[in-house]
Amino acid sequence: MMPAKYLIIGNSAAAVGAIESIRQEDRKGEITLISDEPYSAYSRPLISYLLAGKVSEEKMFYRDKSFYKKNKVKPLLGERVMSVSPSRKTVKLKSGKKVSYTRLLIATGGKSIVPEVKGKSLKGIFTFIAWDDAKKIEKFIEKNAVKKATVIGGGLIGLKAAEALIERRIKVTIVELADRILSATFDKKASSIIEETLQKTHCRLITGNTVKEIKGKGGKVTDAILENGEGLATDLVVFAIGVTPNVDIVKKSGVKINRGILVDSHMQTNLPGIYAAGDVAEGYDLLLKTRRPLPIWPNAYKQGSIAGYNMSGTVKEFRGSFAMNSVEICGIPTISVGLTDPLEDGYEVFRDSDPARKQYRKIVLKDNRIVGAIFVNDIARAGIITGLIKDEVEVSDFKDDERRFRTYFPS
Repeated sequence: MMPAKYLIIGNSAAAVGAIESIRQEDRKGEITLISDEPYSAYSRPLISYLLAGKVSEEKMFYRDKSFYKKNKVKPLLGERVMSVSPSRKTVKLKSGKKVSYTRLLIATGGKSIVPEVKGKSLKGIFTFIAWDDAKKIEKFIEKNAVKKATVIGGGLIGLKAAEALIERRIKVTIVELADRILSATFDKKASSIIEETLQKTHCRLITGNTVKEIKGKGGKVTDAILENGEGLATDLVVFAIGVTPNVDIVKKSGVKINRGILVDSHMQTNLPGIYAAGDVAEGYDLLLKTRRPLPIWPNAYKQGSIAGYNMSGTVKEFRGSFAMNSVEICGIPTISVGLTDPLEDGYEVFRDSDPARKQYRKIVLKDNRIVGAIFVNDIARAGIITGLIKDEVEVSDFKDDERRFRTYFPS
């Protein structure tokens, strides 16, 4: 049995954050990292650019190749953890080996949601959250001369997948169940700007609908059948309807789970010595005042860092975070933060738009505090606004002074 003082399962932002914090406090304790992927820590947001041919594989890595050696980490890459045994303080690998630990961090991230759709086992059907997803899609495109693709889901993952496929000169149809794309992060106005831009690339958008069946011939995808009966001829399908916390390895361990793994402010689970961070954990949402998965890259790193400090004996707390996305879509930079489209009463909304420039800005306030913002094609001051949200700054003075207000907010 291989022992480790610190055992980390996962190899993305949360894991990196934890390693760097542990090594600030403990230079000698053994760190073992296990990941089912064969790659060194890489930047998952770049997989769409990799598929599009905009970045090389060398540019994918989140830390340089000396990261593990420099931090005295033993990486077990390409190894899958099957289960966790807290009573024995061991984890079991698919290979049959066991690794013991003193303190454990679960940073397994999220996994794609794939609905029970007839025909989903046909060749030519993919998800899009990992490096191998991009590699498999690229290989399939090249081998099968793909001309048409269907992306199921119009959120951020779906749009980045679509953008990469468009860049490869593939005709794309996006199918989204909601009434618009990006409904979870944008309001209707912001969504419409991106929709218009996508349509100019000859990308077809179908909203208020979904795929109920996938048909094929010779074991390969040929058609996607919508709920309304329409058939879409397609050579490739990408499921991008969402991501859920990857909690499989702890389901029978006694670690408490809701949607994700429940943690306290130290990122510790209900079991002493076991921590969780990143997309797999339910962290505290500062705006909604509840615990929920917060699947964003900076949040994962921060949670991992807090977990690492506490694992090594330095007490630190995770105050909380909130939804935040910064992404460029079809050449348009966008940022959405916090509560962007609240439906209840009690909110004040300030908007500013320039249709000719495809620019849109929106600020949402409640009780004289900013709780949300959208920036499309004009992201100046987004950092300031995000800071005001995080620090819960009272902004009534800015509202009452027009000159100061215009400095910080859209007019």
